[in-house]
Amino acid sequence: MSDCLFCKIVKGQIKSDIVYQDDDVIAFRDINPQAPHHILCIPRQHIATVNEFTPTQAPLIGKLVLTASNIAKQLQVDQDGYRIVMNCNRMAGQTVFHVHLHLLAGRPMHWPPG
Repeated sequence: MSDCLFCKIVKGQIKSDIVYQDDDVIAFRDINPQAPHHILCIPRQHIATVNEFTPTQAPLIGKLVLTASNIAKQLQVDQDGYRIVMNCNRMAGQTVFHVHLHLLAGRPMHWPPG
């Protein structure tokens, strides 16, 4: 999508602090971090919401989670703990309509947030 912020990051049209990338996934630091470590893992392919995933994309979903797990290990927060979150649609807090997984770490996570 030509106006999608994350597609522009994928294409290199918008600079970002990339921490990982391969043929399927890019991970970069959130510009409005909610924790000391706040990384977004996104597929290179534009998929607007979790609702649009198909069964054939299950490996991609798994790769997003594994990417977050590997980054947590690199950041040395895997033993202390981290949160991964995917929001789907506006009522859940999704503001960019390109699927993304949030990796949050580096502080205690409380539920409900506040």
